[in-house]
Amino acid sequence: MSEHDPQGTMHATTIITVRKGDQVVMAGDGQVSLGQTIMKGNARKVRRISSAKSGGGEVIAGFAGATADAFTLMERLEAKLEQYPGQLMRACVELAKDWRTDRYLRRLEAMMLVADATTTLALTGTGDVLEPEHGAIAIGSGGNYAYAAARALMDSDKSAEEIARRAMEIAGDICVYTNDNIVVETLETGAS
Repeated sequence: MSEHDPQGTMHATTIITVRKGDQVVMAGDGQVSLGQTIMKGNARKVRRISSAKSGGGEVIAGFAGATADAFTLMERLEAKLEQYPGQLMRACVELAKDWRTDRYLRRLEAMMLVADATTTLALTGTGDVLEPEHGAIAIGSGGNYAYAAARALMDSDKSAEEIARRAMEIAGDICVYTNDNIVVETLETGAS
């Protein structure tokens, strides 16, 4: 069970995606909280979706919110990627439409970040499919802290992975629902 505020910010995690140079990196912490209790410290909330299910392209995804709800959304995303191979944006828009209109899906309490070599997106239960304009985007209770830290570091000489890791460390120092057990997935974009 997850807690959330009226603005829809999911508690109990931090997920960030940073796109810089020839890399896109997604990082997430491992803490699972039930109310004020830490139930688990090493959950894997950032995953690579297999090439066969993503239509031949590499896709990474991370989630914040209720675990069962997040896995339901991951399965739905994989199905959309099979339906629209190599078209991450289209698959996500179709998933967001279903999420917004399907009575069962509307009750899911989760958010997702997804990325491939060219596109980074945030998906919400209100039908939003958001593409960041500054190379970084974050979700979860520590998302705003991680996002602010990443934005501040984007002009530095740090790599995408270094920025994501440092942003997660800062979020973990501030947000009680975020720990320092960070999982990182990286894709090479081919950009320079």
